Amino acid sequence: MHATALWDEGADFIDLGGASTRPGAAEVSAAAEWERIRPVLEGVLAARPEARISVDTFRAEVARKAVEAGAVLVNDISGGTYDPDMFAAVAEAGVPYVLTHVQGTPATMQVAPHYDDVVMEVHRALGGRLAEAREAGVGDVLLDVGFGFGKSLEHNYALLANLELFHSLGAPLLVGVSRKSMVYKPLGTSPDAALNGTTALHAWALERGAQVLRVHDVAAAREVLALFALLHPESLPGPWPA
Repeated sequence: MHATALWDEGADFIDLGGASTRPGAAEVSAAAEWERIRPVLEGVLAARPEARISVDTFRAEVARKAVEAGAVLVNDISGGTYDPDMFAAVAEAGVPYVLTHVQGTPATMQVAPHYDDVVMEVHRALGGRLAEAREAGVGDVLLDVGFGFGKSLEHNYALLANLELFHSLGAPLLVGVSRKSMVYKPLGTSPDAALNGTTALHAWALERGAQVLRVHDVAAAREVLALFALLHPESLPGPWPA
């Protein structure tokens, strides 16, 4: 199973999703989403009981079911904007939460995304959502600026260049750039050929204070972390949450 192979390579979490959130993706029902996640989640925990499962969903209903089945983290690309019940569901479950910035929906997010100042607007939006999540009782929150979720190539690189500014919000930062179009399109390649570019962006993200990397290639990412530790032994991020 691919998920258990990732765990064996050294992943801290296995992120499972049952509804594509790629730009242009069609929506699936909550029932269909859960039926895709459930057997994989159960299979991973049966094979690797110690594995920590993150559920990638923007639906409170699916998040609740996943946590009941053993997931220990909710990763929501909408930052609670697609389902107003999400913050309450995560607070009730008492699990950590990845709060991501998005402009639009998967079906529309890459149709001419616009910002007057992408860095400040994303910073302000994440700060507002973080305050609402904490007010709702969500304790552990990780922030994701949402590379590729309603951003142009220029927006993505502006956010990466200024990632350090987001530390002022007072929550750990997750970076998800692995094999995305911001890597392969400028290089004129493809997702399959994007590992080298992904590795470069991972190193730059760590230099700017990223605490968590969401990756496809665990072993390669572990190598980046190992080398980063030699440069910055005092600031190497550890597993989150501890």
